[in-house]
Amino acid sequence: MKNFLLPLLALFALAFAARGAAYSTETTSALPASMPPAAAAPDTLFDEDPYFILMGEADSAIVHERWAEAVLRLSDVLAVRPDSPSNALILYNMGICQQRLGNDSLALDAFDRSLELAPNMLVTQLARGRQLLAMRRDFEAFDAFTDAIAIDSLSTEARFYHGMMALFGGKSDIAEQDFLVLKNVTPYSSDTATALGTLYSLTGREREAVPYLRQLIEEDPQPETFASLAGCYLALGELSDASAVLADGLGRYPDDPELYYYRAWLRRDQYLLDEARTDAARAIRLGASPLRVNALFAK
Repeated sequence: MKNFLLPLLALFALAFAARGAAYSTETTSALPASMPPAAAAPDTLFDEDPYFILMGEADSAIVHERWAEAVLRLSDVLAVRPDSPSNALILYNMGICQQRLGNDSLALDAFDRSLELAPNMLVTQLARGRQLLAMRRDFEAFDAFTDAIAIDSLSTEARFYHGMMALFGGKSDIAEQDFLVLKNVTPYSSDTATALGTLYSLTGREREAVPYLRQLIEEDPQPETFASLAGCYLALGELSDASAVLADGLGRYPDDPELYYYRAWLRRDQYLLDEARTDAARAIRLGASPLRVNALFAK
């Protein structure tokens, strides 16, 4: 596999972390979809019905990020109306709250119970997949995203995770299919750039990867992206472009081991062997794999 696999793995981890932060805010409006609008309800309905009182308390707790309190109130809601068709959404919200509390098993249990009530509820299936991925239960997570695609074949989130997991699992043909959906549905999104930049880099299509990696640098310049783009330029033999990318990356991240690894590669190819070995030693000192770094000089 390509020498720049490690920064590409980091790109996937970065994308996952960003998505996790984004989806943690999904609970800021926890009222069930079936709740009647206030304008159509009697004036005393919300003041007298325990269901709506508890829902209001749960919603307030969620808005103020009091996750433990929200879980208690949502549990009370379920107890008041155990057969309500809204309980699938209540359980979904409970799972999100448990995630925020770091209760992985309880979060997964809530998502499972939600799907028992509403098997085709896409948002819950996606949350379940993310939870399994966070718990490092990768095979089950892959199956969850497969199920999400069965619910909605155009779900870009499901396609992103499914495709990235397939790609790093050696199933590039499946990744190609998933990322084609991303390319068609959200051609300019960061997820699409991450997916296609990674796919093309790992399958020997560095030229095609370059514009997507450049997009990521423009949107969110992270060291992993600079390293991946430099790796593409080095694989293409375009040393001046690789040099410019590394100069920019090291100017922002002067202690990143991957960037020194790629500068060692660059300087090796420029026949500046003393400088290359200096960069290699620094890469190792900052945490890069000695075996991987020393392989640069094995030729």
